[in-house]
Amino acid sequence: MTAIVNTRQREIVEVLIRYGWDYMRQLLTLGQGDEPEVPAPEILCMILTDLEPVFVKLGQLMSTRPDLLPPAYIEALSELQSNVPPVSWEEIEAVLQKQLPQPLEQVFERIEQVPVAAGSIAQTHRAVLKTGEQVAIKVQRPTVEDIVRRDIGIFKQIAGLLSGTDFGKRYSVVALADEFGRSLQHELDFTQEASYTDQLRKNLSESSWFDADRIIVPKVYHQFSSKKMLVLEWLDGVPILRAQLKGIGFEGDIEAERKAISTLCFRAFFQQYLVDGFFHADPHPGNLFYLRDGRVGLLDCGMMGVLNPRMQSIIVELVLAIIDLDADRCTQLTLQLADPMDINQPPNLAQMKSDYEKLLRRYYNLSLSNVNLGEVFSQILNAARQNNLRVPSNVGLLTKSIANLEGAGREFNPDVNALDEIKPLMRDLFRLQIAGEDPIRSLLRVALEFKQLSLASPRQFGFLLNRLSSETLRWNVAIEDLNTVRRTIDNAENRRSVSTVVAALIIGAAIVSTAQVTPQSQLIANILFGAASFLGLWLIYRILRSR
Repeated sequence: MTAIVNTRQREIVEVLIRYGWDYMRQLLTLGQGDEPEVPAPEILCMILTDLEPVFVKLGQLMSTRPDLLPPAYIEALSELQSNVPPVSWEEIEAVLQKQLPQPLEQVFERIEQVPVAAGSIAQTHRAVLKTGEQVAIKVQRPTVEDIVRRDIGIFKQIAGLLSGTDFGKRYSVVALADEFGRSLQHELDFTQEASYTDQLRKNLSESSWFDADRIIVPKVYHQFSSKKMLVLEWLDGVPILRAQLKGIGFEGDIEAERKAISTLCFRAFFQQYLVDGFFHADPHPGNLFYLRDGRVGLLDCGMMGVLNPRMQSIIVELVLAIIDLDADRCTQLTLQLADPMDINQPPNLAQMKSDYEKLLRRYYNLSLSNVNLGEVFSQILNAARQNNLRVPSNVGLLTKSIANLEGAGREFNPDVNALDEIKPLMRDLFRLQIAGEDPIRSLLRVALEFKQLSLASPRQFGFLLNRLSSETLRWNVAIEDLNTVRRTIDNAENRRSVSTVVAALIIGAAIVSTAQVTPQSQLIANILFGAASFLGLWLIYRILRSR
């Protein structure tokens, strides 16, 4: 295994030399380097593409983190695609046979040997079950598990070498490498994708915002699925941008159908983001299918995001703050979402508010139809990152998902806009934020919390009075930057003390000089005046230097 890793490291170094990324080459060969210099987005994408296949997947994962990378890198990495040739049918057949408890011919009527899609992790074949149902078989590439484990080890090693630099500390690169490693490992487990698919299918099966019969998530055939094999319902259609609309259900009105499909997709995703808290993180045009019966299919649930109720509430308020162009509120809400990146680098709130004002000022004279919600979210996260705030990764996934949705939506229907689509839903969103889906249950929960508070309050109040009467009450107060305040006070006191000494020396010298003049008294007066002058000039210098 060590020999394989060393061979892979040589391959990586050769690619880095070819593209002139000297810093990373030096880091891998010598184990040390100065502060990292990241190549231009296009060069980085070419490097990752040449390091196929795991590094391409790593780049795709990095594109979901606008809280870590500038917009130019996010845009470039979002276009990364695997150019891996498909695995031969003989190898795929061997994997299928190992994953199934019975021979292939007893499960499938036929399987198309030429894959309909091939990626770095898996490839997909069309098949027909013995029952006559058409399915898609997603099969893991035979050697991908070893390749992923090897490459994860290498970029964890790189993260370890970077951890001692300011860059590594600022971005917690070791923790990020662990996070990306776990994400890649999860993608190797198709049972998780099957669970995600079931959950999304259930969530979208009913809604008050859209016709749930018009959107479909493929059914999972669990009896034939496993960790390395996923069997899904075959959806007969084409990617949405290649759809030849016929006005199905709209009396042949193609534009009416186009508008209805746009609204359907946006509302289905708004429900995921703001109601369910469980959302598809990669709605690019290839994962949105227009079916031959006029419905819309949602494919590939391998990458999903989760938002807890608190985050959903903050996101709703953040959307309102963007609509109102309220920089103050955007700053407050970002603080609620994020944690400081490093205690040695406190967030610069004044600068962040100024950045938000500059950002939102661009939209002052624009109508909502010209505001790109995904772009604004991305710029808000970028401003937070530049001002030492780290936003949780699921918020980055949300931003990526919104950006992909808007991109696909505008290509399909240039007149569509996310903010216009969300405005009719605001009343429902407010009601859900205040009362929840079950007002009675929310009321009972609040009543129970009040009951617990009323029962605990007398005991806590009695305990407080007891501590006060026995003089055992202690206060633990933590004040940020207290040391800085203490040093400032100490400096002021020192300067006042020096100025008092200077004044005393001057007065003493004056008294001595006005007395009977003798050589000794004149010498003492000169010494006092000299000392006073020296200390006075030193004090003025220190004051001017510290401004």
